[in-house]
Amino acid sequence: MKKVITYGSFDLFHEGHYRLLQRAKDLGDYLIVGVTTETYDAYRGKLNVVDSLMERIEHIRQTGFADEIIIEDHVGQKAEDILKYDIDVFTVGSDWTGVFDYLKKYCQVVYLERTKDISSTMLRAKKYGIIRLGIVGAGRIANRFVPEVKYVSGINIESVYHPYFENAKQFAKKFELNHWHDNFEEFLRGIDAVYIASPHETHEGYTERALEAGKHVLCEKPMALSKNSEERMFELAGRKNCVLMEGIKTAYAPGFMQLLGVMKSGVIGEICDVEACFTKLEDPKARELTDAEYGGSFTELCSYTLLPIVKIFGEKYESIRFDSFTNKKGIDIYTKAYIRYKNGMATSKTGLGVKSEGQLLISGTKGYILVDAPWWKTQSFEIRYENAGQNEKFFTKFLGDGLRYEISDFVSAINGYENKSFKLTRSESVFMAEVIEKFLKERKGDTGRQDGEIQG
Repeated sequence: MKKVITYGSFDLFHEGHYRLLQRAKDLGDYLIVGVTTETYDAYRGKLNVVDSLMERIEHIRQTGFADEIIIEDHVGQKAEDILKYDIDVFTVGSDWTGVFDYLKKYCQVVYLERTKDISSTMLRAKKYGIIRLGIVGAGRIANRFVPEVKYVSGINIESVYHPYFENAKQFAKKFELNHWHDNFEEFLRGIDAVYIASPHETHEGYTERALEAGKHVLCEKPMALSKNSEERMFELAGRKNCVLMEGIKTAYAPGFMQLLGVMKSGVIGEICDVEACFTKLEDPKARELTDAEYGGSFTELCSYTLLPIVKIFGEKYESIRFDSFTNKKGIDIYTKAYIRYKNGMATSKTGLGVKSEGQLLISGTKGYILVDAPWWKTQSFEIRYENAGQNEKFFTKFLGDGLRYEISDFVSAINGYENKSFKLTRSESVFMAEVIEKFLKERKGDTGRQDGEIQG
């Protein structure tokens, strides 16, 4: 007898799950299905699981394909089960291709082509359906985004839009999407929500067109380049009863949320100063360093560095000043923004052509908090005091590229069963757009005036 085993969460059981089990059964004579527990799902980064373990088991039982159903609850169990049950074939969906090749030493490993274009569901959850998502853009961020979606329950990528048809087609082929478009209106017809990962200056236009069509929007940072544009987009989302979120992944990450909680507890006393730095060395020929109007280190990275500043001191500042090094095109390759508040001060450091230590430092009257680089992927931070013996270090997880956290909150907001808007509020997003607008106006007025110019 040829034994086959497969695993999964099988949340919001749909046609894709049904077909996978059907094809898994066809690989042998006896099918064992492992269903993950809620605890193990959380551990491996699977977010927003809606159905209970017992509901998910019952959905699998009702298909009639499983000869035996087991529970998966710990790392390393797959290899254990293959040996324990004398398995001949291990199989999962093709979106996991290569991940389980290490099991080939125990049995045959088969990656089954997943069901693209989920248009109908079977044994659907009582309250929530599958959110059909479309992606705008086919660049680096979009490529990082797609693998993260599979870790969030209740959402499926249906299609991609790009103004150049061949780019859209190649992206769809790479990620096994059935639909690709170079016509934005056609793209919007088959989806419920949009993720926008196009160049900065296009965010506003795509967001407004999607909202006008009644689609929920998750837009990469910066969502807008001016205060009025940002406010107008939020007002439109409200009128259309749509969710609008800005995709600054740090804001939604558990480590950053823990950091804010500890900081607000008063353990370092009154906070007086915040220094946030994010730099990376970019190719001088890249868009970020050749686009004289919208490129540069500040527009590219300041959404991260401004985030802890606005979270700690708020939106009402007294003054702001910028100093930059620019290249020969007048594009900033390194910028410091100095922000003065009534009861504090802050410094944002961003760079694409100058490298610095990417840390976050929060200084208080009783001590300080240091978050080592890369702080925007907060996995640990330390509270430090005058007496070093009192220092305390905290640890947490930051899974994958971190995009799954914002995707999870986006799904939660659409379904309306959790209010997580406090993680990045409307007023905080508007603040960031206002600061970017001030910077761009200053740069446009005198692109070569800033403190230094580096030829490159």
